[in-house]
Amino acid sequence: MPASTDDVVALTELLGRSPRADFDVVVRRAGGRPVVIRNAPLLDDGTPMPTRYWLVDRDLVAAISRLESAGGVRAAEADVGADALDRAHAAYARERDADVPPAHTGPRPHGGVGGTRRGVKCLHAHYAYLLAGGDDPVGRWVAERL
Repeated sequence: MPASTDDVVALTELLGRSPRADFDVVVRRAGGRPVVIRNAPLLDDGTPMPTRYWLVDRDLVAAISRLESAGGVRAAEADVGADALDRAHAAYARERDADVPPAHTGPRPHGGVGGTRRGVKCLHAHYAYLLAGGDDPVGRWVAERL
């Protein structure tokens, strides 16, 4: 379901700028405020958008930023099995790539969660994917520490 006008207003406030791609809200707070959005695979100018699921809730972003600043990216990568992480990246990429318009001939998004093919780049992206229903071992690692 495409974003409503209220969703666009809320996301603009959360980001401090207007969104540059179509999106829908896939996870909300009890009052309706967006927590996780699902981005279209291409921005409004055709630029690839590798981040399919984006955590936009300010409180969760701040909490996960604290995890990252305390070495969380390296710790999560060390604690999570490489095979499980590779499966999460592959599933994420398949889902995003399936939404690229068939007639698109320009550059395509690449990578898995957070735009990377291997390892962990961004705990926020992994947690967003988990909240949106993805089977993400790094997202689970983050959830256990929040």
